[in-house]
Amino acid sequence: MKNRSFPSIILASIPMATAITFISSLLLACSSKPEPEAVEALIDDSQTDEAIVVYSSRNEHLISPVFALFTEETGVNVEFTTGKAGVLIERIKAEGANTPADLLVTVDAGTLGYAAQQDIFQPLDSAEVNTRVPVYLRDDNDYWAGLSLRARTIVYSTERVQPEQLSSYQELGDKKWQGRLCLRTSKKVYNQSLVAMLIAEQGEAKTEAIVSSWVANLAIPPTSNDTKVMEAILAGQCDVGIVNTYYFGRLQTKQVDLPLALFWPNQSIDAISGVHVNVAGVGILKHSKNVAQAKRLVEWLVSDNAQALFAGVNKEYPINDGVDINSQVASWGTFKSSPLPLSQAYILQPAAVKLMDRAGYK
Repeated sequence: MKNRSFPSIILASIPMATAITFISSLLLACSSKPEPEAVEALIDDSQTDEAIVVYSSRNEHLISPVFALFTEETGVNVEFTTGKAGVLIERIKAEGANTPADLLVTVDAGTLGYAAQQDIFQPLDSAEVNTRVPVYLRDDNDYWAGLSLRARTIVYSTERVQPEQLSSYQELGDKKWQGRLCLRTSKKVYNQSLVAMLIAEQGEAKTEAIVSSWVANLAIPPTSNDTKVMEAILAGQCDVGIVNTYYFGRLQTKQVDLPLALFWPNQSIDAISGVHVNVAGVGILKHSKNVAQAKRLVEWLVSDNAQALFAGVNKEYPINDGVDINSQVASWGTFKSSPLPLSQAYILQPAAVKLMDRAGYK
């Protein structure tokens, strides 16, 4: 607040005794300790007007409409910066207590786990998040929570493969798929998390045998991304592959009569069996200057309206079963996902990377 003085012409027109009484009363009022309720109201008002700052590895076109809806519903502005997850995490570490950011939004449980290990998050401490986000889709230590779900599942040519020929991730190593399998590079975190979760489910020895059998069945060297896996299938270079569901959704949008389909593997009654899933997620930064509003945004992001938009815009699944699924995504059918905690992804990724290297998975 700027320092302000009374115009001398006003004081000159007031009798001296009256002026002294007036000034004393004013000074006393200014020095009085405000009631706690008044202080709380002032704090709340300042936080309401203060923009929330988000660093996001999720692309601008995917988060911009979501934050716009939040501002429309709450009146609170969101400022965001996008970039690669690793770069943003290093930036947050370098900025330390001076970071302007309040939240990090990124993808993959392994990446979220890495961020938590870098000591850049604080606990979410939200009953709303704990109620709406299933326990296996959030951090064991409450540092991050999932916001949308994607499945990493099998894709196949509808022209050369019958769905009854498929059954599990492991079965893609069967000799009948020799020279017919395509995979994305092992350097991508999505495959590292897939193998990490297979280790959690099957153990390291069995998982190494599975990955080695995949490598033996490869039709071409691993591709740079999931879209190229599907393009190779379309070109007849292979017949089956493993992709994230939203990549399939994007390609299907461009080509309605796409001769590809998704298959949900590992659907047996085994309690640890299921489709491998992963998340886009969020954490509140340790040095956030606007924690109350950051938490407000996180809790809004797991609400029904936000979930439908956040997931639907990228052809993903809401993290809450009670939320309507995008019609295109719903057309792919239902599946049972693996119930293993995704917090295991980061813990087991180092072992997964070494395992894939031993198996010759490039």
